Amino acid sequence: MSGDDLMQVLALNQGLIAHELQNLGCEPADAEIFIRNELHLCLKLSFIPKDLAPSLESALRSAGIAVLIIPERAGKDSGSSTLLLAGSETAINLAAAKLSSDNSAFAPIGKLITDRLAALNKTRRRKIAIGNRIIELGKKTCLMGILNVTPDSFSDGGRFNLLEKAIEHAYQMAEEGADIIDIGGESTRPGHQQVSVEEELKRVLPIITALKKEQSFKLPLSIDTYKASVAEAALDAGAEMLNDVWGLKGDPALAAVAARYRVPVCLMHNRNNTDYEDLISEVLAELEESVALALEAGIKEEGIIIDPGIGFGKDLSQNLEVILHLKDFGNLGYPLLLGTSRKSMIGKTLDLPVEERLEGTAATVAYGVSAGADIVRVHDVKEMKRVIDMTDAMIRR
Repeated sequence: MSGDDLMQVLALNQGLIAHELQNLGCEPADAEIFIRNELHLCLKLSFIPKDLAPSLESALRSAGIAVLIIPERAGKDSGSSTLLLAGSETAINLAAAKLSSDNSAFAPIGKLITDRLAALNKTRRRKIAIGNRIIELGKKTCLMGILNVTPDSFSDGGRFNLLEKAIEHAYQMAEEGADIIDIGGESTRPGHQQVSVEEELKRVLPIITALKKEQSFKLPLSIDTYKASVAEAALDAGAEMLNDVWGLKGDPALAAVAARYRVPVCLMHNRNNTDYEDLISEVLAELEESVALALEAGIKEEGIIIDPGIGFGKDLSQNLEVILHLKDFGNLGYPLLLGTSRKSMIGKTLDLPVEERLEGTAATVAYGVSAGADIVRVHDVKEMKRVIDMTDAMIRR
């Protein structure tokens, strides 16, 4: 994507402003004004065309807003600039409205600022309908249990790919406190082998069909796939939610399937490389592309969930940075799903094999809940249910 495609406005969390400014290479004297609490709001404008930056700075300063153009790092010449804005929300809103109304190159930038502020102030959706079940978000964190019916899962090692064992494990997760069961028939671990549609269906359809026939099994089922034909067959069999690791970018037909069946869809961030110029801004922009694909296909806003994609298209440092910025993803205005369970980020940080990552997972889950995650996707339901309940008791008062 070009810089113009990526133009992004990020509201900096008060607790992370100093961290963000240090990452940008700001001098302490220049950064001081952006750390002052009385300025209410600090925004970062990324990928602004370099030729527009000086005149944009002048226009914003004339509206009473503090502006700082971040100098390019050595060796970079991207043709774009980063600007920091600081001021009251009212002043920034008025300046953005003026930029939007001007018939100039500033109009798209003004609209971006206005849209970001609107998202910040939008009431987070507190209920999501999955099948016949209404899951209320906000009061407590929703727990999604992972059921991998694959012989090559990075974590489960194929333990649940036999039908009887898979059904037993689904019941176990329900008893341990899961709210949703996420069924996957193709491993997404690094270096995994892609399977055919026929093989994936052979793995997932029997378990979906069997669980839906069980009158005593009440939890909604999610299908973890990026393939439209697999999703359609799974939904016909009784699945009530889609979880797409490619955020509707892997199969162009998937968005239409989700819209036609009127099911919620989780849009995860993913890409084929880890080459970022501005990590958080780019992940946000690419998630917003997925949201746009969903809305264009007819998926309702209330059916959209986002996932920043821990472990996908990111190295260790980038995964840790994304977790640090979870609140920024929540500020997009959609329910936020976090999936860190047993992932390599934990293994690399603690130098532990996959079967010894329970405590590391617990740390990420507790932090994620405190940072606003609405849904947490885990393997170890009993243990993570306790972590979630304890964290909820402290923060959701």
